[in-house]
Amino acid sequence: MKVLETSLEGVVIIEPDRFEDDRGFFMETYHRERYAKSGIGPVFVQDNLSFSIRGSLRGLHYQFPAAQAKLVLVIKGDIFDVAVDIRRESRTFGQWTWARLSDENSQQVYIPEGFAHGFCVLSETALVMYKCTAVYAPASEGGVLWNDPDLDISWPVSEPLLSGKDRLHPRLRDVPLERLPA
Repeated sequence: MKVLETSLEGVVIIEPDRFEDDRGFFMETYHRERYAKSGIGPVFVQDNLSFSIRGSLRGLHYQFPAAQAKLVLVIKGDIFDVAVDIRRESRTFGQWTWARLSDENSQQVYIPEGFAHGFCVLSETALVMYKCTAVYAPASEGGVLWNDPDLDISWPVSEPLLSGKDRLHPRLRDVPLERLPA
């Protein structure tokens, strides 16, 4: 397993070992001890699976105060995955990083607490699985507008398919400070 740093401290790309033969391949998508030795130590308590069609954009989502770290993996398809630092006292507040995750590259991204997360689908369809360190808590649900001009995320889609809720998220600068992690 390889762990690759990104421009945001704590957000890492993971390349699990993949063993291929004539039948296909095998890989461990999570091994608590190995991941902990690589710096990914939180306990995951909920697994989520989303199915989306090409052009769908989900995000930018976060939870606070019941914050979640996430480990994201594409089971089928290809996505542009984004993490935004929303920790109000961070030196990288408002900065973002991305990873292209697919069933072909088998990469994962680990996004610690204190980051908003979103992705858009580049393939016809995508099955995205992510582990979370906290259960879904509606009262802690938060979001940032996907196309916030202050963030200037280079999404590879100009007119994405969005949920009604995702269309209404505020810009990061309009989120009350008490609704953002320290």
